[in-house]
Amino acid sequence: MSQHPPVKPPQSPAATTTSGARRIRAADPGTPPSSGSTIRLNKRMAELGLCSRREADDWIARGWVRVDGAPAVMGQPVAVNARIEVAREAEQHQRQQVTILINKPVGYVSGQAEDGHEPAVVLVQPQNRWRECNSRMRWGHEQLRGLAPAGRLDIDSIGLLVLTQDGRVARQLIGEDSDIEKEYLVRVSYGAETVNVQAAFPPDQLALLCHGLSLDGEPLRPARVEWQNPEQLRFVLKEGKKRQIRRMCEQVGLFVTGLKRVRIGMVNLGHLPVGQWRYLAPHERF
Repeated sequence: MSQHPPVKPPQSPAATTTSGARRIRAADPGTPPSSGSTIRLNKRMAELGLCSRREADDWIARGWVRVDGAPAVMGQPVAVNARIEVAREAEQHQRQQVTILINKPVGYVSGQAEDGHEPAVVLVQPQNRWRECNSRMRWGHEQLRGLAPAGRLDIDSIGLLVLTQDGRVARQLIGEDSDIEKEYLVRVSYGAETVNVQAAFPPDQLALLCHGLSLDGEPLRPARVEWQNPEQLRFVLKEGKKRQIRRMCEQVGLFVTGLKRVRIGMVNLGHLPVGQWRYLAPHERF
C-alpha cells in the first residue's frame, strides 16, 4: 500500500534493465558527457526525487543502487548525466513507508523528548486513530520505526504536524529549497487590549509583519498576514524558524495567546480532533 507513488521518470528505450531494476537517467540520452562536474550520489538521488539522502545511503549499503551499470559505493561522486538504477527491493521498501497527520496538543514537543515533555509521536497508537480516517492502511508497530516530524510545532502550539517515514515527503516540506506554504491562526493581545486588538494595532506594524522583519540576523521571507477576526491573525509562511511567529509578533508589540497550524501546502487539518491522527490519503499531495 502506498501513500506516495514512486516518482516515475519519463521512459526511454533503456528505461528498464534486464534484471528488472528501474533505471533513472539524470540527463537526456543526447546530453554530452560531463567534463569533470560531479555531485555526491546521495545528493543526486535526492535531487531526482528518488528518496532522501539518508535513504539513498541505506539503499547503497544494501546494494540496491547501480551507477552506469556498476554497483554504487557510499560517498560516490557521480556526473549529473550518470545513469542511476534502483532495484525493485528499494521501490517495495518505499511503498511501505507511511506519512501520518496528527493534531498536536499543547504540552507535546515535535521531535525528541526534552525537559520532561513527551514527543507527539507517542500519540500515534491505534486507540488515537481518528475514526473518520478512510485509509485502508492497517496499523503496525513497524510504522513507528524512523517516523519523524517534517517541520516544527512548538510545545505551546496545537494543530497540524506531519510525521513521516518517507524522505521524499520530508525533503518536500523542510528541504533547503522547500516552497510549501504553512498556514496558522494566531490569537494575540496588544498591551492591555485583548478584545478588539485589530482596532488598536497600527496598520504599519501589520505591514511590517508581512515583510521587513529579521530573525537571527537574517531577513525573513515575505509572508501573508491578515486579520481573521478582531482578536486573531492569519499567517501564511514559506519558512519555519524556531518559534518564528511568536518572535515576529514580539517585535511589533503583540503577545501570542494561542497558535494553531491549520494547513501545510494543500493538506488541511480539517476536523481532525486534538490528540488524534490519520494517514495521509493516497490522493492527497502537499
